[in-house]
Amino acid sequence: MNLSIGIVGLPNVGKSTLFNALTQKGVLVANYPFATIDPSVGLVAVPDDRLNSLASMSNSEKVIPAAVEFVDIAGLVRGASEGEGLGNQFLSHIREVDAIAEVVRIFDDADITHVHGDIHPINDIEVVNLELVLADMQTIVRRHAKNEKEVKSGNKDAIAEQSVLEKLGKALEAGKLASSVELTEGERKIVKGFHLLTMKPIIYILNLKSGAVNVRSEDGVRWKELTDFLERENASWVVVDAGVESELSDVHADEKSAFRQELGVEDDGIDTLIKKGYEMLNLISFFTTGEKESRAWTIENGATAPEAGAAIHTDFRDKFIRAEVIEWDKLLEAGSWGKAREKGTLRSEGKEYVVKDGEVMEFRHS
Repeated sequence: MNLSIGIVGLPNVGKSTLFNALTQKGVLVANYPFATIDPSVGLVAVPDDRLNSLASMSNSEKVIPAAVEFVDIAGLVRGASEGEGLGNQFLSHIREVDAIAEVVRIFDDADITHVHGDIHPINDIEVVNLELVLADMQTIVRRHAKNEKEVKSGNKDAIAEQSVLEKLGKALEAGKLASSVELTEGERKIVKGFHLLTMKPIIYILNLKSGAVNVRSEDGVRWKELTDFLERENASWVVVDAGVESELSDVHADEKSAFRQELGVEDDGIDTLIKKGYEMLNLISFFTTGEKESRAWTIENGATAPEAGAAIHTDFRDKFIRAEVIEWDKLLEAGSWGKAREKGTLRSEGKEYVVKDGEVMEFRHS
């Protein structure tokens, strides 16, 4: 399932540094033939202790995690929606991703110039989001004009679309994201065809710097404004020190914690970002496990058993008979697939079964 998250933000906020830190958690591309990898795209492993535990139980030769794709997108400047800087490239790349990771600088450092001079995180967010809003307004205006003739002729689909366009237009004119508009299921289907930037889910990456003056540490007006915004918008966010994590790339995993403590960094934030990004894309994992490999398979939340089986092979969907299912922790408790069957903790599920995150599955097909 080739879904991606675009890393966006103003220049000099740490986008590329974050991307480098993320790609150190990359996976072997050979295991994911659907991926097109270039210098600005990284396929990143989703951390999952459940998978590691299953692999240990099965004594697996290979462990293949779920993965999510991150794309390093060119820095935005004010006026991007009008083509300023690399605006057109920036906006076209955002249209191609499924979600947005917006990097926000929350540290003062005279050696790293900020495009607007002073460090004011909430202003940076407003600049980026406003450019996305303005780009969406252009889309709405064009769709509205194109639709008018069909509306006058009484076309019901066109009338329904025009109603949604007007609803979104009011929100965008007020500077709000399209995702803030309450829509019915039918309206959501219509909006999907607009490919609006501000309908994409956003996670805010608050990038601090070890040894610098950090907005969070100050706990002053700038931090309060930022956290008030995040709470008001019910936004998803995570704090990272991208510089430290990038520098720790060659340090053994067992030693990283000690280094972070020395640098005063509580948590790398990167694992949290990857997990939240995966969830933000509405993805979950189910597992297969055995001596050859233990693997996490990516499916959309709400997928049925045959749809989940298609992640492995289309025969498991097209010729589906049933799936044997067990929760990962119950399988660990049993100690093996055979013992779980003896204990009666395996379940047999049919075509209508909706798969849950963390289940271990085996498929039967004709």
